[in-house]
Amino acid sequence: MPDLPSPQDATEAALFSECWDAVLSYADLCTAGSSAAAELAREAFAEGIRELRAAESGSMRGTGRRSSRLPRIPLLLTAVRTTAAAWEKGGQGHKLDPELRLWLHSDEAARYTGPPLERPIALRGLRDLQQADAELLWLAEAEALPLPLVARRLGLDPATTADELAQVSRLFRDRCHRNHLDSPMDAECRSYARLLDAVTRSPVADTPEDLSRHLATCRQCAEAAACLRLNTGTLPGALAGGVIGWGGLAYLERRRRAAEARLGAGNPDGPDADHDDPAGARSRKARVARHGPMAAAVVVSLLALAVSLMPFGDGGDTGTAASDNDRGGPVAAPAPSLPPVGTAPSGSAGPDPSSPSPPSAAPSRTARPSRTADPAPEPDPEPQGTSSGAAETPGADSPAPCRVDYDVLNQWPDGYQAAVTVTTRHTLDGWRVAFTVPEDHRVTHMWDASAHQTGGRVTATAADYNAHVEAGARLSFGFLTARRGTDTRAYDFTLNGRACEVA
Repeated sequence: MPDLPSPQDATEAALFSECWDAVLSYADLCTAGSSAAAELAREAFAEGIRELRAAESGSMRGTGRRSSRLPRIPLLLTAVRTTAAAWEKGGQGHKLDPELRLWLHSDEAARYTGPPLERPIALRGLRDLQQADAELLWLAEAEALPLPLVARRLGLDPATTADELAQVSRLFRDRCHRNHLDSPMDAECRSYARLLDAVTRSPVADTPEDLSRHLATCRQCAEAAACLRLNTGTLPGALAGGVIGWGGLAYLERRRRAAEARLGAGNPDGPDADHDDPAGARSRKARVARHGPMAAAVVVSLLALAVSLMPFGDGGDTGTAASDNDRGGPVAAPAPSLPPVGTAPSGSAGPDPSSPSPPSAAPSRTARPSRTADPAPEPDPEPQGTSSGAAETPGADSPAPCRVDYDVLNQWPDGYQAAVTVTTRHTLDGWRVAFTVPEDHRVTHMWDASAHQTGGRVTATAADYNAHVEAGARLSFGFLTARRGTDTRAYDFTLNGRACEVA
């Protein structure tokens, strides 16, 4: 990779192998094309390497104490954000996602570079941890890696890694509580700070109604609550939002899918789960598990450069189907999904229909979240996907043409993150999934589909790269919703106008 600094030692070479796919994944979210994503990732990675080298040399010349800094992956992701800000300031903003450009000029973005006591609580809490503890917390919670793999990467004892993670999580919680108390806050926030600490320490404690109302209107206290609740699944979102900022939740979803695809959902622990193999087989499997992610990262990085040099258009052109298809390539995808990107003709309009993903495969490549849901009214569409077989006239006893799995992955006082997976009985060459949410809910972001909302009715329309779905296969997309109250329901699902069975 000619645009990256040459690693000075094996440690920096390992850093590239372990972190490049994460950097490229976030850079893809921040940009408007695959070439721009690769360029942003290269510049940010080089800047992150320089920062790491400066920190290491500074600790050697000083008192011997390591300077306070983020873990490696968060540091590199922060470098992506700061490099994007430099692009915007230097006249290259046209390469960036339009929503990111707006965010970079907002007061929210200023928090990450403003006075230390006004920065996000999760960011300050992570910096307060010892380096090894911060690495463990980020890899397990934000990168969604199985603990056996985290233990191998950090050189920990797999038998005690879970206990260490629990201790680090509690330590992080204490640091965040202290940072919350140290933050500038008004009298009302101060009066609720200790109550918030007490309520979030117990997994069964009910939140008083007045505290719930306060959390719904106070961003600072809501961020603190997400960091303090260790048993409700809010920690990954708090870490990503506090460290990355814009696109944090979309990044989490990409990393979760990448981890599932790379490691395999059926055997997440890798070779450590098989204790009965002969010694030779265990050794071979261990080598594959140890070097497989590194090799996959290198393949993905080379693919990103190849895409950036292809003659079918520059990275900023997102109007062609081929360019949209390539946007999924750089994102830490499993090895089996890589060949179609490299072999598809330049005029291809999405994935090859002859090579669909099997029903048991991991979710398709994750696309950059779409723009804010279109407020323009749009009626529930008539069937628009085409089927390879003859059209069916459903009878009273005929099975539903689709089955829906709806999962709420994360939630906070004024919103939540959800995923929809639809299994179709018919081959589709285009699809629209419509569903209903409560009237006061608004879908703010959607990935792997574009969103339109009229009142409580939401319609998700296929992207170019995932419009073709084979019979018996699955399509999936995710979204973020702003809400009032605690309701997370979605119901009345239809696929191309026909009602679906809900699991």
